[in-house]
Amino acid sequence: MADIIQLLPDHVANQIAAGEVVQRPASVVKELLENSIDADAKDIKLIVKDAGKTLVQVIDNGKGMSVTDARLSFERHATSKIRNAEDLFQLNTKGFRGEALASIAAISHVELKTKKVEDELGTAIEIEGSKVMSQEVVVTPSGTSVSVKNLFFNIPARRNFLKSDTVELRHITDEFHRVALAHPSIGFTFYHNGSELFNLPQENYRQRIVHVFGTKTNERLVPVEESTEVLKINGFVGKPEFSKKSKSEQFFFVNNRFIKSPYLNHAVKAAFEGLIKDGYHPSYFLNLTVDSKTIDINIHPTKTEIKFDDEHTLYAILRSSIKHSLGQFNIAPVLDFDHQNQFNTPYSYKDKIANTPKVEVDRGFNPFREDISGSNPNTQKSTFKTKPSESWEGLYVGLESKSNFIEQPIGEIALESETKSKSFFDDNGQSIETRKTTFQLQHKYIVSTIKSGMLIIDQNRAHQRILYEGFLKHITIKEATSQQLLFPLELHFSPNELEILNQIKSDLEHTGFVFKDVSNNRIIISGVPVGVAESEVSIILEQLISDIENEVPDTNFSATDLLAKSMAKSLAIKNGQNLSNTEQEHLVNSLFACKEPNLSPTNRPTFITLGVDDIEKKFK
Repeated sequence: MADIIQLLPDHVANQIAAGEVVQRPASVVKELLENSIDADAKDIKLIVKDAGKTLVQVIDNGKGMSVTDARLSFERHATSKIRNAEDLFQLNTKGFRGEALASIAAISHVELKTKKVEDELGTAIEIEGSKVMSQEVVVTPSGTSVSVKNLFFNIPARRNFLKSDTVELRHITDEFHRVALAHPSIGFTFYHNGSELFNLPQENYRQRIVHVFGTKTNERLVPVEESTEVLKINGFVGKPEFSKKSKSEQFFFVNNRFIKSPYLNHAVKAAFEGLIKDGYHPSYFLNLTVDSKTIDINIHPTKTEIKFDDEHTLYAILRSSIKHSLGQFNIAPVLDFDHQNQFNTPYSYKDKIANTPKVEVDRGFNPFREDISGSNPNTQKSTFKTKPSESWEGLYVGLESKSNFIEQPIGEIALESETKSKSFFDDNGQSIETRKTTFQLQHKYIVSTIKSGMLIIDQNRAHQRILYEGFLKHITIKEATSQQLLFPLELHFSPNELEILNQIKSDLEHTGFVFKDVSNNRIIISGVPVGVAESEVSIILEQLISDIENEVPDTNFSATDLLAKSMAKSLAIKNGQNLSNTEQEHLVNSLFACKEPNLSPTNRPTFITLGVDDIEKKFK
């Protein structure tokens, strides 16, 4: 029998490796940015076209590569970081596996230009699908420029799995945020289709967070600092009142590397226990520094998961540090039964000497001695200063009238009316309660009678269906009624959130929103849909942004559908809300006037029926 096991060709092996390393354009962005950081670059420029499908280019001013290094960088397992197996447990750099450039070159057209600072000329290499097309000497600035074009050109199936430009750009922006936040000492610039999205100068950590997520973020940050033998923590957490429904502002960095850790995330949530509402997530930007020997990075191809030697200790230190910071800045109450606050010295009197109080006493005072100083000139006058008593007659000035009562005509005096008890019967003797067609159960369900038995309606889902069809109609026919605000409403968002709002701005205007200005990390709203309270506007927009980030649609129709669903979910009557009998009847009538009254916008039943036969079975 012939042998059936054989070695894979290099180009096939590279394509298989690319499946692990390069999942979408954002993976290319991550690898190229990390290579530039390892090259000690101080300014990095990211240029993207068509959400990375057409072009991903990274330009840096790092130390560059020689001719030999430039050629070897595209070979598999070629790396400058590892010499032996022990080096895997002492990693302080980003790229070390030697598969990134080889995998990227296997599935795209790559153009590399690089030059070392001390060299006069640089090197240019062009590769298509792992095949070197050209290599020549060129004039180029110091540093490295890598252009990745036509991603997955030779794997059409993988290219078809890519999402819309909106989705892919969001993933690229997420990777850009993670790298930029981990390295505030490096300047970053991000361009998409010729327009500048981010321009981040070299700055400190707090300034970097503010530049990425908007100016209003500055007042929401609470600093966290802790230094132990096991772990050093520095960074910020968000104040509890600014918690969000999405996890878009949660960042852990271990030794300047972004990681995902559900275990450590639970430690942060435990520190915020009792301070945020259910369904909301705290914001945090935390840098953790540990000994590189105590972690294992090489357990996942994307290197976003890390294995710690002692997770329990890190959990306890992280939780207590955040609770201490929240208490120190009066965000959360702190109970310390061994500490007596009444003996604390105020900071303004800390270094001052206490003044001894002076008490003045009249030693010659005798309460039984009459004051005869006027008649006997030899009597000694008292030197003690007394406050002259006021004349008691002045207390009664203006009360000379015969009566203290204010004269008022009897006709103008309001008498307390008798309490009228509610009658259980109307004028015809019919019970008022029996005329009700609906009643509310547990402030959650509306119960109504029908010929075949009983109808039980979920008030929240029913109202969602009513609002959903109404919003869909307004957006489709582009006619909506809006109510003008007396004072325009100003809301602040991050650049990424503003980009999402700009994409759906026209659809929002068709529902009744009136935008006065959208720029500089803020929006000014001068009108809202009829029935929307001013206090609910920020909640609606945040929920809408969260929904779009989690399930971005691929077509305009689904974008409209998602917008209508999100607004209906935000504005619908909540369970637990009391409804009058008129409101109950109006809700029931409006529901059955819908085109699809049986299901909510999320395809859940809005009502159930309980027939007379079903009720009779309960009594058997």
